[in-house]
Amino acid sequence: MSASPHKIFPMPEGKSSPLRRRSSAQIPSTAADRYFSLLEQDTFESVLTLERKRAERSGNPFALMLLDASPCDQSAEREELLKTVLMVLASATRETDLIGWSQEGVVLGVIFTEIDTNETHSVLKTLLTRVQSALAKQINPFQLRQVVISLHLFPEQLDKNSSGHIADTKFYPELSRQNTRQRTHLAVKRAIDILASGFLLILFSPLFALIALAIKLNSKGDVFFRQERMGRLGVPFKCLKFRTMYVNNSPKVHQEFVQDFIKGKDENAEQAGSSRATVYKITNDPRVTPIGRLLRKTSLDELPQFWNVLVGEMSLVGPRPPVRYEFEIYDVWHRRRVFEAKPGITGLWQVSGRSQLRFDEMVRLDLRYSRSWSLWLDLVILLRTPGAVFSGHGAY
Repeated sequence: MSASPHKIFPMPEGKSSPLRRRSSAQIPSTAADRYFSLLEQDTFESVLTLERKRAERSGNPFALMLLDASPCDQSAEREELLKTVLMVLASATRETDLIGWSQEGVVLGVIFTEIDTNETHSVLKTLLTRVQSALAKQINPFQLRQVVISLHLFPEQLDKNSSGHIADTKFYPELSRQNTRQRTHLAVKRAIDILASGFLLILFSPLFALIALAIKLNSKGDVFFRQERMGRLGVPFKCLKFRTMYVNNSPKVHQEFVQDFIKGKDENAEQAGSSRATVYKITNDPRVTPIGRLLRKTSLDELPQFWNVLVGEMSLVGPRPPVRYEFEIYDVWHRRRVFEAKPGITGLWQVSGRSQLRFDEMVRLDLRYSRSWSLWLDLVILLRTPGAVFSGHGAY
Protein backbone atom coordinates (compact mmCIF):
# COMPACT_ATOMS: atom_id res chain seq x y z
CA MET A 1 0.00 0.00 0.00
CA SER A 2 1.26 3.45 -0.84
CA ALA A 3 -0.28 5.15 2.17
CA SER A 4 1.38 4.65 5.54
CA PRO A 5 -0.66 3.58 8.57
CA HIS A 6 -0.44 6.95 10.28
CA LYS A 7 -1.93 8.60 7.17
CA ILE A 8 -4.84 6.19 7.22
CA PHE A 9 -5.46 6.62 10.95
CA PRO A 10 -7.36 8.37 12.41
CA MET A 11 -10.42 8.45 10.22
CA PRO A 12 -12.26 11.67 9.48
CA GLU A 13 -14.73 12.88 12.08
CA GLY A 14 -17.81 10.69 12.27
CA LYS A 15 -15.88 7.54 11.30
CA SER A 16 -14.11 5.07 13.52
CA SER A 17 -10.63 3.64 13.23
CA PRO A 18 -10.35 0.59 10.96
CA LEU A 19 -9.20 -1.36 14.01
CA ARG A 20 -12.53 -0.46 15.62
CA ARG A 21 -14.73 -0.56 12.56
CA ARG A 22 -17.04 -3.53 11.89
CA SER A 23 -18.17 -4.64 8.47
CA SER A 24 -19.33 -7.94 7.03
CA ALA A 25 -21.52 -6.73 4.20
CA GLN A 26 -19.10 -7.68 1.43
CA ILE A 27 -15.80 -9.35 0.69
CA PRO A 28 -13.47 -6.53 -0.41
CA SER A 29 -11.90 -6.76 -3.86
CA THR A 30 -8.67 -4.83 -3.22
CA ALA A 31 -6.07 -4.77 -0.46
CA ALA A 32 -7.11 -1.24 0.49
CA ASP A 33 -10.78 -2.24 0.74
CA ARG A 34 -9.89 -5.32 2.75
CA TYR A 35 -7.81 -3.17 5.09
CA PHE A 36 -10.86 -1.10 5.95
CA SER A 37 -13.22 -4.10 6.20
CA LEU A 38 -11.96 -5.92 9.25
CA LEU A 39 -14.63 -8.33 10.55
CA GLU A 40 -15.75 -7.79 14.13
CA GLN A 41 -15.13 -10.65 16.55
CA ASP A 42 -18.72 -11.95 16.62
CA THR A 43 -18.91 -11.93 12.82
CA PHE A 44 -15.49 -13.56 12.43
CA GLU A 45 -16.41 -16.32 14.89
CA SER A 46 -19.71 -16.94 13.10
CA VAL A 47 -17.92 -17.19 9.74
CA LEU A 48 -15.34 -19.54 11.28
CA THR A 49 -18.09 -21.78 12.66
CA LEU A 50 -19.86 -21.93 9.30
CA GLU A 51 -16.60 -22.69 7.48
CA ARG A 52 -15.89 -25.50 9.95
CA LYS A 53 -19.34 -27.02 9.42
CA ARG A 54 -18.88 -26.79 5.65
CA ALA A 55 -15.54 -28.58 5.92
CA GLU A 56 -17.07 -31.24 8.17
CA ARG A 57 -19.43 -32.22 5.38
CA SER A 58 -17.21 -31.67 2.33
CA GLY A 59 -13.96 -32.94 3.82
CA ASN A 60 -12.12 -30.03 2.18
CA PRO A 61 -9.62 -28.57 4.66
CA PHE A 62 -9.09 -24.93 5.51
CA ALA A 63 -6.57 -23.10 7.67
CA LEU A 64 -6.85 -20.55 10.45
CA MET A 65 -3.93 -18.21 11.11
CA LEU A 66 -3.85 -16.29 14.39
CA LEU A 67 -1.55 -13.31 14.96
CA ASP A 68 -1.40 -12.62 18.67
CA ALA A 69 -0.01 -9.24 19.79
CA SER A 70 -0.57 -9.82 23.52
CA PRO A 71 3.22 -9.91 24.24
CA CYS A 72 3.13 -6.17 23.49
CA ASP A 73 1.87 -4.94 26.87
CA GLN A 74 1.50 -1.27 25.92
CA SER A 75 -1.97 -0.74 24.42
CA ALA A 76 -0.95 2.22 22.22
CA GLU A 77 2.07 0.35 20.85
CA ARG A 78 -0.04 -2.75 20.34
CA GLU A 79 -2.61 -0.82 18.32
CA GLU A 80 0.09 0.67 16.08
CA LEU A 81 1.63 -2.77 15.65
CA LEU A 82 -1.71 -4.32 14.73
CA LYS A 83 -2.29 -1.58 12.16
CA THR A 84 0.87 -2.65 10.39
CA VAL A 85 0.00 -6.35 10.74
CA LEU A 86 -3.41 -5.69 9.24
CA MET A 87 -1.86 -3.79 6.34
CA VAL A 88 0.46 -6.73 5.66
CA LEU A 89 -2.37 -9.27 5.84
CA ALA A 90 -4.51 -7.23 3.44
CA SER A 91 -1.71 -7.32 0.86
CA ALA A 92 -0.31 -10.83 1.47
CA THR A 93 -3.54 -12.86 1.44
CA ARG A 94 -6.06 -13.79 -1.23
CA GLU A 95 -9.31 -11.93 -1.80
CA THR A 96 -11.22 -15.06 -0.74
CA ASP A 97 -9.40 -15.21 2.60
CA LEU A 98 -11.28 -13.58 5.48
CA ILE A 99 -9.61 -11.27 8.01
CA GLY A 100 -11.11 -10.36 11.36
CA TRP A 101 -10.76 -10.22 15.11
CA SER A 102 -10.23 -13.52 16.88
CA GLN A 103 -9.89 -11.55 20.11
CA GLU A 104 -10.91 -7.92 20.07
CA GLY A 105 -7.92 -5.57 20.00
CA VAL A 106 -5.38 -8.34 20.64
CA VAL A 107 -5.50 -11.24 18.14
CA LEU A 108 -6.10 -10.93 14.40
CA GLY A 109 -7.29 -14.00 12.50
CA VAL A 110 -7.24 -15.07 8.87
CA ILE A 111 -9.38 -17.88 7.45
CA PHE A 112 -7.66 -19.42 4.43
CA THR A 113 -10.40 -21.22 2.52
CA GLU A 114 -10.09 -24.17 0.11
CA ILE A 115 -6.68 -25.62 0.93
CA ASP A 116 -5.37 -28.16 -1.59
CA THR A 117 -5.90 -31.56 0.04
CA ASN A 118 -3.01 -33.13 -1.86
CA GLU A 119 -0.43 -30.57 -0.77
CA THR A 120 -1.76 -29.47 2.62
CA HIS A 121 1.53 -29.27 4.50
CA SER A 122 3.41 -27.48 1.74
CA VAL A 123 0.57 -24.98 1.38
CA LEU A 124 0.58 -24.26 5.12
CA LYS A 125 4.33 -23.78 5.08
CA THR A 126 4.03 -21.38 2.14
CA LEU A 127 1.29 -19.37 3.88
CA LEU A 128 3.32 -19.05 7.06
CA THR A 129 6.52 -18.10 5.21
CA ARG A 130 4.70 -15.52 3.08
CA VAL A 131 3.18 -13.71 6.05
CA GLN A 132 6.34 -13.88 8.16
CA SER A 133 8.45 -12.52 5.29
CA ALA A 134 5.99 -9.69 4.59
CA LEU A 135 5.92 -8.73 8.28
CA ALA A 136 9.73 -8.77 8.48
CA LYS A 137 9.85 -6.11 5.76
CA GLN A 138 7.48 -3.78 7.63
CA ILE A 139 8.49 -4.08 11.30
CA ASN A 140 11.77 -4.41 13.17
CA PRO A 141 12.94 -7.70 14.76
CA PHE A 142 11.83 -6.62 18.27
CA GLN A 143 8.29 -5.92 17.05
CA LEU A 144 8.29 -9.16 15.07
CA ARG A 145 8.93 -11.09 18.29
CA GLN A 146 5.86 -9.42 19.80
CA VAL A 147 3.58 -11.01 17.21
CA VAL A 148 3.02 -14.72 17.92
CA ILE A 149 1.83 -16.47 14.76
CA SER A 150 0.09 -19.85 14.91
CA LEU A 151 -1.43 -21.84 12.06
CA HIS A 152 -4.26 -24.31 12.60
CA LEU A 153 -5.60 -26.87 10.11
CA PHE A 154 -9.14 -28.22 10.00
CA PRO A 155 -10.05 -31.08 10.06
CA GLU A 156 -7.64 -31.67 12.92
CA GLN A 157 -5.00 -34.33 12.49
CA LEU A 158 -5.52 -37.02 15.12
CA ASP A 159 -2.53 -37.72 17.36
CA LYS A 160 -2.90 -41.25 18.70
CA ASN A 161 -0.31 -40.51 21.39
CA SER A 162 -2.05 -37.39 22.67
CA SER A 163 -3.34 -37.42 26.24
CA GLY A 164 -4.96 -33.97 26.07
CA HIS A 165 -7.54 -32.27 23.88
CA ILE A 166 -8.06 -33.83 20.47
CA ALA A 167 -10.24 -30.93 19.42
CA ASP A 168 -8.46 -27.72 18.47
CA THR A 169 -10.61 -25.34 20.48
CA LYS A 170 -9.72 -22.44 18.19
CA PHE A 171 -12.20 -23.90 15.67
CA TYR A 172 -15.06 -24.02 18.19
CA PRO A 173 -15.66 -20.41 19.32
CA GLU A 174 -19.36 -21.10 19.82
CA LEU A 175 -18.52 -23.40 22.74
CA SER A 176 -16.98 -20.60 24.80
CA ARG A 177 -19.84 -18.28 23.87
CA GLN A 178 -22.33 -20.93 24.99
CA ASN A 179 -20.54 -21.45 28.31
CA THR A 180 -20.58 -17.71 29.02
CA ARG A 181 -24.20 -17.27 28.02
CA GLN A 182 -25.43 -20.28 29.99
CA ARG A 183 -22.97 -20.19 32.87
CA THR A 184 -25.68 -20.19 35.53
CA HIS A 185 -27.56 -23.11 33.97
CA LEU A 186 -24.34 -25.09 33.55
CA ALA A 187 -23.49 -24.46 37.21
CA VAL A 188 -26.94 -25.77 38.18
CA LYS A 189 -26.43 -28.81 35.93
CA ARG A 190 -23.11 -29.53 37.64
CA ALA A 191 -24.65 -29.12 41.09
CA ILE A 192 -27.39 -31.58 40.17
CA ASP A 193 -24.77 -34.03 38.88
CA ILE A 194 -22.84 -33.85 42.15
CA LEU A 195 -25.85 -34.16 44.47
CA ALA A 196 -27.62 -36.85 42.45
CA SER A 197 -24.57 -39.03 41.79
CA GLY A 198 -23.45 -38.81 45.42
CA PHE A 199 -26.91 -39.73 46.66
CA LEU A 200 -27.31 -42.61 44.19
CA LEU A 201 -23.88 -44.06 45.02
CA ILE A 202 -24.94 -44.24 48.67
CA LEU A 203 -28.46 -45.49 47.85
CA PHE A 204 -27.24 -48.26 45.56
CA SER A 205 -24.28 -49.34 47.73
CA PRO A 206 -26.07 -52.54 48.90
CA LEU A 207 -26.87 -53.35 45.25
CA PHE A 208 -23.22 -52.71 44.37
CA ALA A 209 -22.20 -55.32 46.94
CA LEU A 210 -24.66 -57.91 45.57
CA ILE A 211 -23.56 -57.34 41.97
CA ALA A 212 -19.89 -57.54 42.96
CA LEU A 213 -20.53 -60.87 44.73
CA ALA A 214 -22.42 -62.25 41.70
CA ILE A 215 -19.59 -61.25 39.33
CA LYS A 216 -16.97 -62.88 41.56
CA LEU A 217 -18.98 -66.12 41.85
CA ASN A 218 -19.68 -66.22 38.11
CA SER A 219 -16.17 -65.75 36.68
CA LYS A 220 -12.60 -64.90 37.54
CA GLY A 221 -11.34 -61.32 37.35
CA ASP A 222 -11.89 -57.87 38.79
CA VAL A 223 -15.36 -56.62 39.66
CA PHE A 224 -14.89 -53.36 37.79
CA PHE A 225 -13.95 -52.82 34.16
CA ARG A 226 -11.99 -49.64 33.40
CA GLN A 227 -11.89 -48.51 29.79
CA GLU A 228 -10.44 -45.37 28.24
CA ARG A 229 -13.19 -43.24 26.70
CA MET A 230 -13.19 -39.87 24.97
CA GLY A 231 -14.66 -37.04 27.03
CA ARG A 232 -15.59 -33.49 26.06
CA LEU A 233 -13.16 -32.01 23.49
CA GLY A 234 -11.64 -35.47 23.15
CA VAL A 235 -9.99 -35.54 26.59
CA PRO A 236 -9.56 -39.22 27.60
CA PHE A 237 -10.73 -40.60 30.94
CA LYS A 238 -11.25 -44.01 32.54
CA CYS A 239 -14.91 -44.99 32.32
CA LEU A 240 -16.08 -47.40 35.04
CA LYS A 241 -18.46 -50.32 34.52
CA PHE A 242 -19.17 -53.59 36.23
CA ARG A 243 -17.26 -56.29 34.37
CA THR A 244 -19.61 -58.23 32.09
CA MET A 245 -17.04 -60.21 30.07
CA TYR A 246 -14.58 -62.99 30.69
CA VAL A 247 -11.04 -61.75 31.27
CA ASN A 248 -8.26 -61.75 28.66
CA ASN A 249 -10.58 -61.53 25.66
CA SER A 250 -9.70 -59.78 22.43
CA PRO A 251 -11.35 -56.43 21.55
CA LYS A 252 -11.06 -57.32 17.85
CA VAL A 253 -14.68 -58.53 17.65
CA HIS A 254 -15.97 -55.22 18.94
CA GLN A 255 -13.57 -53.18 16.81
CA GLU A 256 -14.76 -54.91 13.64
CA PHE A 257 -18.39 -54.51 14.68
CA VAL A 258 -17.94 -50.79 15.40
CA GLN A 259 -16.30 -50.26 12.03
CA ASP A 260 -19.18 -51.99 10.22
CA PHE A 261 -21.76 -50.19 12.36
CA ILE A 262 -20.39 -46.73 11.60
CA LYS A 263 -20.13 -47.54 7.90
CA GLY A 264 -23.79 -48.61 7.93
CA LYS A 265 -23.33 -52.33 7.34
CA ASP A 266 -26.25 -54.30 8.70
CA GLU A 267 -25.24 -57.90 9.31
CA ASN A 268 -27.86 -58.36 12.04
CA ALA A 269 -30.65 -57.51 9.62
CA GLU A 270 -29.36 -60.07 7.13
CA GLN A 271 -29.29 -62.75 9.82
CA ALA A 272 -32.62 -61.83 11.41
CA GLY A 273 -34.66 -61.41 8.24
CA SER A 274 -37.16 -58.72 7.39
CA SER A 275 -39.70 -59.80 10.00
CA ARG A 276 -37.47 -58.73 12.86
CA ALA A 277 -36.46 -55.26 14.04
CA THR A 278 -32.94 -54.26 13.11
CA VAL A 279 -30.48 -54.30 16.02
CA TYR A 280 -27.23 -52.34 15.81
CA LYS A 281 -25.38 -54.13 18.57
CA ILE A 282 -23.57 -57.43 19.10
CA THR A 283 -26.45 -59.59 20.32
CA ASN A 284 -24.78 -62.95 21.01
CA ASP A 285 -21.31 -61.98 22.12
CA PRO A 286 -19.50 -65.12 23.37
CA ARG A 287 -17.20 -62.94 25.48
CA VAL A 288 -20.07 -61.94 27.80
CA THR A 289 -20.64 -63.91 31.02
CA PRO A 290 -24.11 -65.15 32.05
CA ILE A 291 -24.38 -62.55 34.83
CA GLY A 292 -22.96 -60.02 32.39
CA ARG A 293 -25.90 -60.57 30.03
CA LEU A 294 -28.33 -59.74 32.82
CA LEU A 295 -26.35 -56.66 33.84
CA ARG A 296 -26.28 -55.40 30.25
CA LYS A 297 -29.96 -56.13 29.69
CA THR A 298 -30.89 -54.05 32.75
CA SER A 299 -28.08 -51.47 32.28
CA LEU A 300 -26.94 -52.23 35.84
CA ASP A 301 -23.39 -52.60 34.53
CA GLU A 302 -23.26 -48.82 34.13
CA LEU A 303 -24.04 -47.92 37.75
CA PRO A 304 -20.34 -47.31 38.63
CA GLN A 305 -20.36 -44.42 36.17
CA PHE A 306 -22.04 -42.35 38.87
CA TRP A 307 -18.48 -42.05 40.19
CA ASN A 308 -17.38 -40.59 36.83
CA VAL A 309 -20.24 -38.10 37.19
CA LEU A 310 -19.29 -37.21 40.76
CA VAL A 311 -15.68 -36.36 39.83
CA GLY A 312 -16.77 -34.34 36.79
CA GLU A 313 -15.66 -36.61 33.92
CA MET A 314 -19.26 -37.29 32.90
CA SER A 315 -22.73 -35.88 33.45
CA LEU A 316 -26.02 -37.61 34.18
CA VAL A 317 -27.23 -36.59 30.70
CA GLY A 318 -25.13 -36.29 27.57
CA PRO A 319 -23.77 -38.22 24.58
CA ARG A 320 -22.28 -41.63 25.33
CA PRO A 321 -18.45 -41.45 25.42
CA PRO A 322 -16.80 -43.43 22.59
CA VAL A 323 -13.68 -45.58 22.83
CA ARG A 324 -10.63 -44.25 21.02
CA TYR A 325 -10.66 -46.78 18.17
CA GLU A 326 -14.28 -45.85 17.51
CA PHE A 327 -13.48 -42.14 17.46
CA GLU A 328 -10.58 -42.66 15.04
CA ILE A 329 -12.90 -43.93 12.29
CA TYR A 330 -15.55 -41.25 12.72
CA ASP A 331 -16.41 -39.00 9.82
CA VAL A 332 -15.40 -35.43 10.61
CA TRP A 333 -18.95 -34.33 11.41
CA HIS A 334 -19.40 -37.26 13.79
CA ARG A 335 -16.69 -35.83 16.06
CA ARG A 336 -18.89 -32.97 17.17
CA ARG A 337 -20.91 -35.36 19.34
CA VAL A 338 -17.77 -35.70 21.46
CA PHE A 339 -16.59 -32.10 21.28
CA GLU A 340 -19.76 -30.16 22.03
CA ALA A 341 -21.04 -31.66 25.29
CA LYS A 342 -19.80 -33.54 28.33
CA PRO A 343 -20.58 -37.28 27.96
CA GLY A 344 -23.44 -38.71 29.98
CA ILE A 345 -24.84 -41.90 31.44
CA THR A 346 -28.08 -41.41 29.55
CA GLY A 347 -28.98 -39.25 26.60
CA LEU A 348 -31.47 -38.40 23.91
CA TRP A 349 -30.76 -41.42 21.72
CA GLN A 350 -30.85 -43.83 24.67
CA VAL A 351 -34.49 -42.89 25.27
CA SER A 352 -35.29 -42.76 21.54
CA GLY A 353 -34.62 -46.31 20.40
CA ARG A 354 -31.27 -47.32 21.93
CA SER A 355 -29.63 -50.02 19.81
CA GLN A 356 -32.26 -49.95 17.07
CA LEU A 357 -31.02 -46.62 15.70
CA ARG A 358 -28.44 -46.34 12.98
CA PHE A 359 -25.19 -44.64 13.93
CA ASP A 360 -25.85 -41.48 11.90
CA GLU A 361 -29.26 -41.18 13.58
CA MET A 362 -27.61 -41.50 16.99
CA VAL A 363 -25.12 -38.77 16.14
CA ARG A 364 -27.85 -36.44 14.91
CA LEU A 365 -29.75 -36.94 18.17
CA ASP A 366 -26.60 -36.14 20.16
CA LEU A 367 -26.01 -32.99 18.10
CA ARG A 368 -29.65 -31.99 18.52
CA TYR A 369 -29.19 -32.36 22.27
CA SER A 370 -26.09 -30.14 22.21
CA ARG A 371 -27.83 -27.44 20.17
CA SER A 372 -31.06 -27.40 22.18
CA TRP A 373 -29.69 -28.24 25.63
CA SER A 374 -31.60 -26.94 28.63
CA LEU A 375 -32.23 -28.03 32.20
CA TRP A 376 -35.78 -28.90 31.15
CA LEU A 377 -34.53 -31.20 28.37
CA ASP A 378 -32.23 -32.94 30.88
CA LEU A 379 -35.19 -33.46 33.21
CA VAL A 380 -37.32 -34.93 30.40
CA ILE A 381 -34.55 -37.36 29.42
CA LEU A 382 -33.99 -38.39 33.05
CA LEU A 383 -37.71 -39.05 33.54
CA ARG A 384 -37.85 -41.16 30.37
CA THR A 385 -34.71 -43.17 31.20
CA PRO A 386 -36.20 -45.60 33.77
CA GLY A 387 -38.90 -46.59 31.30
CA ALA A 388 -36.28 -47.27 28.61
CA VAL A 389 -34.18 -49.29 31.04
CA PHE A 390 -36.98 -51.39 32.54
CA SER A 391 -38.53 -52.12 29.16
CA GLY A 392 -35.22 -53.52 27.92
CA HIS A 393 -36.16 -52.30 24.44
CA GLY A 394 -33.00 -52.20 22.31
CA ALA A 395 -30.75 -53.40 25.14
CA TYR A 396 -28.46 -56.44 24.72
